[in-house]
Amino acid sequence: MTTQPKSSALKKAGLFYLVFVMFSYTTGGPFGLEDMVTTSGPGMTLIYLLVLPFFWCIPVSLVSAELTTAMPVEGGFYRWTRAAFGDFWGFLAGWWNWSASFLLGGAYAVLFTDYLFPGITGWRHYIVSVSLIAVITWINVRGIQMVGKVATALEVFIFVPVVTMVVMAFIKWHHNPFVPWVPPHQPTFKIFGVGLALGLWLYSGYEQLSTVAEEVDNPQRAYPLALALVAPLSIAAYFLPTLAGLASAGNWEQWHTGYFSDAAKVIGGPWLGTWMTLAAMVANVALLNSTVLTTTRMPFAMAEDGYLPKALTRKHLRYGTPWLAIVVSAIIYALLAWQSLGQLISVYIWLRSATTVLTVLSAWKLRRTRPEMPRAFQIPGGRMGLAYVVAAPVAMALVALLGSDRFALIGGAIALVLGPVAYGIVALSSR
Repeated sequence: MTTQPKSSALKKAGLFYLVFVMFSYTTGGPFGLEDMVTTSGPGMTLIYLLVLPFFWCIPVSLVSAELTTAMPVEGGFYRWTRAAFGDFWGFLAGWWNWSASFLLGGAYAVLFTDYLFPGITGWRHYIVSVSLIAVITWINVRGIQMVGKVATALEVFIFVPVVTMVVMAFIKWHHNPFVPWVPPHQPTFKIFGVGLALGLWLYSGYEQLSTVAEEVDNPQRAYPLALALVAPLSIAAYFLPTLAGLASAGNWEQWHTGYFSDAAKVIGGPWLGTWMTLAAMVANVALLNSTVLTTTRMPFAMAEDGYLPKALTRKHLRYGTPWLAIVVSAIIYALLAWQSLGQLISVYIWLRSATTVLTVLSAWKLRRTRPEMPRAFQIPGGRMGLAYVVAAPVAMALVALLGSDRFALIGGAIALVLGPVAYGIVALSSR
């Protein structure tokens, strides 16, 4: 079956929808960081939320802005890495990214079901999770415009209760949100290692929307603007609700997954607690929606380059989307929808860190080997600016990985090694 021309039926997204899709992928809402408060302490958590972006998502955003304006292609950072370092490392960037999505795609559906029906288990729980994946798959097959409209509606629904809680909490400020700095009698590993890994996960994904560059109107202009808006918005979305919750509700020892709903109940009453629970449920839908969009273009791009079956390049006759790559990815998410986030994040961060390091190193390499490429946006600061955006994420990745627990060390190492194994299989089969 021949594929259609890329411009045939594809409806492209403008800056407005790109911002909401990017925010829903990178952030979604404040939910998911609560465990950082009990493991790293209130003070250290707030410092992490303010400082980590300068070593992680801001450098990655600057790299993504430059390379998207230079190479606005489907597959984004996978193809940047391939252009910079060749087929092997390009394949690894794509394979590690697609593999990482398997760890979280199904988990978002599971978390949605946990919030919607906290009592159900077994096959009923699984059916609800798979049904959500099916609906999100249908939305994504219809294209980035539809994904953007859904992301916008979901994020507006999330913003309203979160902003309401923040305003009410600041009016009822009763506690010092920075006390204690770290939990007493907590192992050093938990304070710094676990907290840092969770922080990197929260601020990851700023290069991901590059995978749909060909589906965005004027990407050379839209991407730098979207990244400039989303990065500070994400910092505020994490920091302000956490600061407000600790200052008003307190009880830092009780902060675990889902505690924002409890904090909202303490601050505003049962109605606000219920509203926040609904927002947390919707946030998982938003995360799954944007995850399917960004990660399913990876197998499509890799199939175009001959690394995966050519069938994955098939496009929908009406919508122009890579429908088969979307459906195959969704099936894998559904098969893994028995799992929950848990320790999966610690393995995921190995794959995410590896692809992020390859992305920032690609900016450095392409400056040297392809200086003639037109770059509508360039990382500011000259050589020092380039050194900063490369060195800061690499240093953060090394610190996080060296501080991993035993499960993450073993699971993460296995996940990374599977990349070269897969490349070897592809190379042998193509001979």
